[in-house]
Amino acid sequence: MRPYLAIAAFLGLFMLTLTLPAEPLPADDTKGNQPAYTETIPGPNMVKFDMVPIPGGSFTMGSPPTEPGRNDDEGPQREVKVKPFWMGKYEVTWDEFDEYFKSEDAVKPPPALVESLGGSADAITRPTPPYADETFGHGREKHPVLCISHFTAMEYCRWLSIKTGKVYRLPTEAEWEYACRAGTKTAYFFGDDPKQLAEYAWYAANSEELTKEVGQKKPNPWGLYDILGNVSEWCLDHYAKDDYAARPYSPFAFNVSRLPTEKRFSDVCRGGSWADDPPRLRSAARRGSERSWLKRDPQRPQSIWWLTDADFVGFRIVRAVEEDPEIKKHLRVNITRQTPYGP
Repeated sequence: MRPYLAIAAFLGLFMLTLTLPAEPLPADDTKGNQPAYTETIPGPNMVKFDMVPIPGGSFTMGSPPTEPGRNDDEGPQREVKVKPFWMGKYEVTWDEFDEYFKSEDAVKPPPALVESLGGSADAITRPTPPYADETFGHGREKHPVLCISHFTAMEYCRWLSIKTGKVYRLPTEAEWEYACRAGTKTAYFFGDDPKQLAEYAWYAANSEELTKEVGQKKPNPWGLYDILGNVSEWCLDHYAKDDYAARPYSPFAFNVSRLPTEKRFSDVCRGGSWADDPPRLRSAARRGSERSWLKRDPQRPQSIWWLTDADFVGFRIVRAVEEDPEIKKHLRVNITRQTPYGP
């Protein structure tokens, strides 16, 4: 299936689901205090993963000019509101990703989705095999998936949504930073002193140049493990250095985001990785993907699935309790896009 059809199907799945009534929450959950839950991926292996509830609220996005290690793309600071959602307790591991990558089952979108796309989306696409070991020696079981492109992460979310019947996606930048901060305003969710980082994250000083099994360090206050370090995590947004200043914000705007287009570069990843020094692991730190992350790929054309020089990038998933109108509007526009998404 052509890449642009895969993206259209991914966005179409969101539009189909977002028009349906939200699944009922428990009777006492009127304020968005949704319960945690464990998801099981249908299939012979019955792989499970945990979703942590993130309460709705507002926060100051970005960093102050006085924060050590700050970059210009982290400001000016903005007040942003975020609606409640669930977020993966851990980064997506190879255990989960292999259910998608290695499966040969013919998963198809619901008929209504196919109809909404003019009958063009007839199957799920999966990554073609990379030219080398896809783990690059970092380990597989219980280790975070890595070296995957933003496109691959979105395709995994599309597949997972169809398999489970729940809409999973990448977090927006606002959702990611809000969840990472967990109500804090310091450089890291544990404070401003990077000397404490080893208690919470795998990074350049303690990783031995490898990822580690997820969940080995302390979680942040909202129960998210490895939100800093181990692997950087894709966000839904495109990256722009002057995004905070150039984007039209209103006071306390809801979950502002710059959703994907046909452009492959640059997309946002957050949280820093096993290869990074402390400044890149700060809650406000941003990074955009680069074409150089593909430089050792010998394929022509270069793969849209794998980033051969980005063994520091993975992802974490979210599920909205109720999508906000701005995201719905962008998805409604993007579903009509018919532009190739290639190297």
